[in-house]
Amino acid sequence: MLKTEMRNPNTYDIGNMTSVEIIKTINDENSNVISAIDKALPEIGEACDAVTDVIKNGGRVFYIGSGTSGRLAVCDAAECPPTFGVPHDLFNGIIAGGEKCMFKAAENAEDNAENAVADLKAHGFCSKDILIGISASGSAAYVISAVRYASESGAKTVSIVNNTDTELGKSADINICADTGPEVITGSTRMKAGTAQKIILNMISTASMVKCGYVYENLMINLRPTNKKLRRRMIGIVSEILGCSEEKAERLLDENGWDIRNAIREERE
Repeated sequence: MLKTEMRNPNTYDIGNMTSVEIIKTINDENSNVISAIDKALPEIGEACDAVTDVIKNGGRVFYIGSGTSGRLAVCDAAECPPTFGVPHDLFNGIIAGGEKCMFKAAENAEDNAENAVADLKAHGFCSKDILIGISASGSAAYVISAVRYASESGAKTVSIVNNTDTELGKSADINICADTGPEVITGSTRMKAGTAQKIILNMISTASMVKCGYVYENLMINLRPTNKKLRRRMIGIVSEILGCSEEKAERLLDENGWDIRNAIREERE
């Protein structure tokens, strides 16, 4: 049996616990996530390098998954443009069953292997791109089919799974396995497995963006002024980099169309 489907001996009696005891148990179990990821760091680093190479060579990054994995895929992809100032089609999240499944679960969508290929084709997926397939069990037919199609297309592929020796892992060029073990609620992989997947996706997107030059030191240099909070943050970044007042930073941004790089360049020249 898959570890993610096994009963957790630490939670047999969860129905008799107090609320504090339940959440403490959940928190204790979550500590296993970090150690599981730590063991997978070499493969995560390899995936970061692969994504970086694809981006530098004009390709795109695709995440694909079903259920929780698909929702996490869409979330991480959606967060990259506002964080790093990249085009909206550089990181792409695809969830089995389509956009409606972001809000309403359709558990049978993960079994439809044919739809995976159609979904990739609809996005114009090609050999220049990279596909990261995500599945806690490592057995979702939708995700396996997508990874195999991507490989046949000549593209680099990565898998993120939470069980060892999976069909998905065997299908990808790089297999990231975060073995988080049995869930607090048996089979509920939105918990530890999902947490691990989100952390790994954060690592991959962040590290690749840093390596591609979309971050200055540890600052978001490519922010766009889409709301008041981000405008304040941009002023703070320019002020921090140039060592000037916030008033001067705001003036420089105004004069340069609220482009941080240009504002800094003008002052330094």
